[in-house]
Amino acid sequence: MAGAVIIGAGPGIGQAVARRFAREGLPIALIARGDRTLRAAAEAVRSHEVPVVTAAADSTDQDALGAALDKAVQEHGVPDVVVYNAAIIQADAPGELSVRGHMEAWAVNVIGALNAAAHLAPAMAARGGGTFLITGGMPEPKPRYVSLSLGKAGVRTLVALLDVEYGPSGVHVASITVAGPVAPGTDFDPDDIAEHYWRLHTQPRHRWEREALHAGGSR
Repeated sequence: MAGAVIIGAGPGIGQAVARRFAREGLPIALIARGDRTLRAAAEAVRSHEVPVVTAAADSTDQDALGAALDKAVQEHGVPDVVVYNAAIIQADAPGELSVRGHMEAWAVNVIGALNAAAHLAPAMAARGGGTFLITGGMPEPKPRYVSLSLGKAGVRTLVALLDVEYGPSGVHVASITVAGPVAPGTDFDPDDIAEHYWRLHTQPRHRWEREALHAGGSR
């Protein structure tokens, strides 16, 4: 079993998804910017007794991200599922954010996912299957969250492009749209949200969806 790669393995959705896949016995590769985050994520899946590898990388650093993904492949093989969960979540109204600020947000929210897919999806396609999932949000754009709204619209477009490129070879590409603030014990509990990722990964090909929406509450 080649396992799952979680990019953006911080508290909340990242760790919840890692736990969900580990619960099924999949080896886990965790990628995040900081060692403290990686240690916490590794501890979160420890009870499931699956192989775990960690690698520090910023999702906007293409070389570092590629090296981290290569490490995951070396340890566990070409992954069964890749989850891109990195994002910059910030409030900014029209005209408030500089060009550089928008570029930095776009790099995390969209380009990091594109680079991860370009690095791993060809091998998944050559093998004949796999799943590539991106955490989305903002089902409707909000003028107080301009950069995030633009980024999540970009995620939907990226999913469509990747589906055209790799879907015919058996790679299921989809996004999970989370329509509210994530917090344990609420309608947006990360453990409930993580169920969407497992469902999409195990979806039969004739029922593939390109987007799952978590609008609140347990499944």
